[in-house]
Amino acid sequence: MMEMEFLRKLPTPQEIKEEFPLYREIEQIKAERDQILKNIFEGKDDRLLLLIGPCSADNEDAVLDYLVRLRKAAEKVEDRIFIVPRIYTNKPRTIGAGYKGMLHQPDPERGTDMLKGIIAIREMHMRAVKETGFTCADEMLYPENHRYLSDLLAYVAVGARSVEDQQHRLTASGLGIPVGMKNPTGGDLTVMMNSIIAAQSGHTFLYRGWEVRTKGNTYAHAILRGYVDKFGRNMPNYHYEDLRYLLELYHEREFQNPAVVIDANHSNSGKEYMEQIRISKDVVHSCRASEEIRRLVKGLMIESYIEDGAQKVGMHCYGKSITDPCLGWDKSERLIYELAEIW
Repeated sequence: MMEMEFLRKLPTPQEIKEEFPLYREIEQIKAERDQILKNIFEGKDDRLLLLIGPCSADNEDAVLDYLVRLRKAAEKVEDRIFIVPRIYTNKPRTIGAGYKGMLHQPDPERGTDMLKGIIAIREMHMRAVKETGFTCADEMLYPENHRYLSDLLAYVAVGARSVEDQQHRLTASGLGIPVGMKNPTGGDLTVMMNSIIAAQSGHTFLYRGWEVRTKGNTYAHAILRGYVDKFGRNMPNYHYEDLRYLLELYHEREFQNPAVVIDANHSNSGKEYMEQIRISKDVVHSCRASEEIRRLVKGLMIESYIEDGAQKVGMHCYGKSITDPCLGWDKSERLIYELAEIW
């Protein structure tokens, strides 16, 4: 006997999209930004991709405030840097406890309401495009939920705890936008590389009650986020030698559009958010030292919000993360301009 209580049947992605449809203007913005991203991963556009924003999008007004500020900075560096904001609405929890993101809790201080959450995340992503012209990035924590946002997202990340999962790999093969596969928390890069191969290949599989077929996603790529060793210590993997090794792994097999994005936080920084400044510049210097690495490195991922650091749920500091600590806006803006100067 299955001990699982079925609460209610939720609307399908198609039903939600029909209830909250996109304007033609949004569709056009997404198409244009999608093409730019494809050009970056194909090496036709040599701008630095910057995936930047809050660890978790917990407050719609604060997130939109942040994006308006980011838009102004993006316009000043658009010849060197292409910015895709993070609007992360699904949050993995190491032991399953804590805030799981807006999808689960539209209000972090209230209980779970998945229907309100589905609507809230779609409306927030739609506001982002309408008010700032940004199509954004989210984590694909639940592959079956991706289609609630599939017509809005510019970029998808598969997390360190999900990258070995078959359903994540197969779903990534059919997304049609860049999908970054993070190295697992234990640091085994072959797991990540196998995930990229799977995502770049075509498959037939079961998805949301359908038998589906994919052609493979040529824009699936690596994200290096550091790892935790057997003693529980955070170990970085963004250094020049790490990038050379990743290059060798790409050369060992036939990959399409070899690429990497460096996550400057998590185990690379030991969750010391200020370290993201130094790490980002270190990666750019590695690119300046080697043309091969410059071609391989497509971008950086930075956790950034309005206020420095993090707070607990219920503390009500506007624009401050309630999950991982983030780099505050003033420091983030300065870093964006500095990266544009040295890229």
